[in-house]
Amino acid sequence: MIIFLVTFAVAFLGSLVLTPLAGHLARRFGFVDIPHEPKHVHQIPIPRLGGMALYVAFLVAVAVILVLPVERQDPLELHRLAGLLVGSTIAFGLGVYDDRRELGPVPQIIIQVLAAGVAIYCGITISQIANPFGGMRTFSLPVTVAFTLFWLVGMMNTVNWLDGLDGLAGGVTVIASVLLFAHSYSLGQYSIALLPLALAGCVLGFLPFNFYPAKIFMGTSGAMFLGFALGSIAIIGGAKMATALLVLGIPILDVAWQILHRLRLGHSPFLGDRGHLHHRLLDLGLSHRRVVLLFYLLCATFGALALILGTGLQKLLVLLAMGIVAFAVLIILARRE
Repeated sequence: MIIFLVTFAVAFLGSLVLTPLAGHLARRFGFVDIPHEPKHVHQIPIPRLGGMALYVAFLVAVAVILVLPVERQDPLELHRLAGLLVGSTIAFGLGVYDDRRELGPVPQIIIQVLAAGVAIYCGITISQIANPFGGMRTFSLPVTVAFTLFWLVGMMNTVNWLDGLDGLAGGVTVIASVLLFAHSYSLGQYSIALLPLALAGCVLGFLPFNFYPAKIFMGTSGAMFLGFALGSIAIIGGAKMATALLVLGIPILDVAWQILHRLRLGHSPFLGDRGHLHHRLLDLGLSHRRVVLLFYLLCATFGALALILGTGLQKLLVLLAMGIVAFAVLIILARRE
């Protein structure tokens, strides 16, 4: 038990200490989010280099994990861990540059694919999934690579697009990380369980500064890093995609809806606007905190079902039901608009 407490404490305290420093550096070097578009909710300039605190705190926690006396069941675990760290560094670096220079969508996708490619090269792959009707479905190498690329790039963009309200992306990441920790721990994968625990710790240390009204934003650097790390950790040690999908089901469906909605209107799918579910709920009159807490409640509830439900078929039915309800709500909100 002590190894879990040490890992969490290092990540939490590291982020808690580094976040004010990141805010100071952001102001000094011009990493400041100045509101100038309708999609912006904040009214005053806010530093947006919080991703630095998240990234560095996680790296320090992983360094501690490497020296802790914990049994590693997978002989390739350290190889995959290297892929997680290198890929996270690429994703973080992409975000830092975007926070300063605002990269276009094509360069962003290229670098995201590069980060995902590093993970795949190091063995972080989705080579098989559980069949809801029993057994396992194994993929060929091309399908494995394509599926893993889609998953990791999708996770980076989902967290990035979710980061539209203070504390929203961070809180949902904590919920997903805690549930992935519980899942890995229940399977006896103690060394693997330390990774989502470290991720949860660094985000919890950051949230006091990021919850409404935010003193600092995680920026694209934080969102890209968290999305890549969360997506990779859900694969390492055996795919736990059902857990991640149920926790992040609503944000993922929101991304899918936004892409389809923008294409239908003849707009670029990467063009930012206030069409996201959290913005629509805010425009309906819900307070900032209530929208964020509502997302927390829904993500935690669906994520808990992933641990409670016994069969893959039950999880699939819940996913389908969630998708139908979420799309119905989005259609209703779009028509009201």
